[in-house]
Amino acid sequence: MSSQKGNASRSRKQKHQNTIAYKNDKYGASVQVKVTNSKVHDGLCKRCKDVIEWKVKYNKYKSLTQPRTCVKCSQKTVKDAYHVICKPCALMLELCAKCGKKEDIVIPVNSPTQVDEKEEDSDQKKTRHSRRKKDLDGFDSDDEFGDLGSDDDFASSSGPEQGGSKAPGHDEAHVSFKD
Repeated sequence: MSSQKGNASRSRKQKHQNTIAYKNDKYGASVQVKVTNSKVHDGLCKRCKDVIEWKVKYNKYKSLTQPRTCVKCSQKTVKDAYHVICKPCALMLELCAKCGKKEDIVIPVNSPTQVDEKEEDSDQKKTRHSRRKKDLDGFDSDDEFGDLGSDDDFASSSGPEQGGSKAPGHDEAHVSFKD
């Protein structure tokens, strides 16, 4: 046993020490890990913020799948994991959203950096949507299929290949019959 009950002092150093710190995205981060790492934990006291950051760092953070009920307003408005109070109630009552105590909030809920990030996120979503729309419009156009009546595409692919690439000229002789 490392120490007796009630006696926190230890006579020797730790036996096995890790040389490399744990990384939660060591083998390529999944989408969920990327979102969790980039999330800003606002509206929390210092202790609760440290607890949640530890959970994120060691891959113990589990995000919510459905909104939870706020203990102040009894609405299903709590969107963040491990929180018990929704952001509007926490902001209005100046409470920590996780523990519910009136502590000093490390990062306020409505900080200017968060407003800028929301604007950037909305701009990125718009550009992604427009890119997707352009890609889908490209599938609807007839330009990809070209003129299906011409034999240019079929003649070059049906003949023997020369050097692995399509030749600009045709190898076949075109014969026309006269009656």
